[in-house]
Amino acid sequence: MRAVLNRWRRRLWHALFYRMVFGECDRQGRPLPHTRIAPSTCIEGEAGLDLADHVFIGQFNFIDATAGLHIGEGVQITNFVSIVTHSSHRSIRLLGRSYAGHEGPKPGYVSGPVSIGPYSFIGPHSLIEAGTRIGKGVVVCAHAQVRGEVPDFAIMAGVHARQIGDVREKDARLLAQHPELRPHYEAWANAA
Repeated sequence: MRAVLNRWRRRLWHALFYRMVFGECDRQGRPLPHTRIAPSTCIEGEAGLDLADHVFIGQFNFIDATAGLHIGEGVQITNFVSIVTHSSHRSIRLLGRSYAGHEGPKPGYVSGPVSIGPYSFIGPHSLIEAGTRIGKGVVVCAHAQVRGEVPDFAIMAGVHARQIGDVREKDARLLAQHPELRPHYEAWANAA
C-alpha cells in the first residue's frame, strides 16, 4: 500500500510542482525526513527497496528493486541512472513467445540484489547491474556500467567500469583545508 501511495504522491507532486519532495519512509514505516526522490524517478518493485536517510535520487532514473536494493545513508543518485536487479534479455531470446507463460525457472534469467554503500555518488547516465555491491564512499563517474564488487572509496569509470582512483586522496586535501569537518567525515568513513 505504501508503494502505491508514494507513487501517487510523486505523480501528484510532479503534476503540481515538478519539484523534489522531502520525506520518504523506510520498509518499517519509519520516516526518512532528509531523503528526497524526484517525482520523475520510476521505482519498480518498491517493496524490495531498503532506503536509508539523507538519500538524494534525482530526475529521470529507473530503479528496479524487485530482487532487493539497499541504498545506504547519504547516497546521491544523480539523473538518468538505471539500477537493475534482474534481466530477462537472454531468457526472452531463448524462450521466444513462450516466455510469458513459461512455468518454473527461466533459462538465462539474471537476478540479484544490489547494494550501494553509504555516502556513495552515482553519476548521470550510469548503469548498475544485478548482483552489484558498491562499497561506501564510492564515486561512479558519468556513463559508467558497474557490475560486481566495488571496493570502498573507489572511483569507477568506463564501460565496463574499472577503478581509476581512490576518493580519499582528494578528501584528504579538502580535510586539510577544512579540519573542522574531520569529525563529520570520520563518523561515517570509519564506521564498520
